Amino acid sequence: MWFIQPKRDYVAEMPWKHIDEPAIMTWQIRTRDYNTFIANIMFVMILCIALAGALAVYYFNEHFISSLLLGVSMFLFLLLVGMSITHQTTIVVYRLTDKSIEVFSWKPQIDSVKPVMKWTAIISGIGVLLLVFINPDFIIAAIGPIGIGAMAALMGNSKDYQTMVRNEEYYEIDWPNAEDIAVWRKRCLIGLRFTWYNEDDSSYSVYSKVYCCKKDFEKCLDIFKTRLPNTPYREGKLVVHSHFATLPE
Repeated sequence: MWFIQPKRDYVAEMPWKHIDEPAIMTWQIRTRDYNTFIANIMFVMILCIALAGALAVYYFNEHFISSLLLGVSMFLFLLLVGMSITHQTTIVVYRLTDKSIEVFSWKPQIDSVKPVMKWTAIISGIGVLLLVFINPDFIIAAIGPIGIGAMAALMGNSKDYQTMVRNEEYYEIDWPNAEDIAVWRKRCLIGLRFTWYNEDDSSYSVYSKVYCCKKDFEKCLDIFKTRLPNTPYREGKLVVHSHFATLPE
């Protein structure tokens, strides 16, 4: 989950390949590295579904206390599930030198999956126990907390699963050869355009993404503008994709 993640300094921990090159700047940032507009629309839809489901449980259950507990639990559960889908963040660590930008990135959500599922199982288990005291028929609901607890144990202990879900990546940006600089100030995002050539001699141009911390945004931008004085510069919105950015059509 985006709100239950450890805060630490990752810059010193990264296995930089060009440590022999003096660093101009190093920084790390946690960002939603995707098209947030579409994700926010999805979240609103999930929120409406969660509210409708909670109201349905509340109105169609004869017991006031149990219906209230079930309705609130369903709403919170679906809300958390929705946020885990639409508000995933990526930790990106940068090391800027005269020759390149080294980038490490990964999704830290897996770091919080196990504790979140563990406490979800515990809290929902307590809720089921209370419901059983009201109506023994609710004992079947215990399948939920037991299942969540079992999944937390399996997912949290699987290194292969963690590596896959973290989506760990390393790449370099040859920034001195950037053909164009595009800046989206709203997201503190700097795009450096490069042209890529395919084997069939076709080509395409996209922007490599450089996310900046708000407090260091102008400093980072000044470095690019000062050292690339003849490179075309523009400001405006960028369309963010998983591995690159493009200009709006």
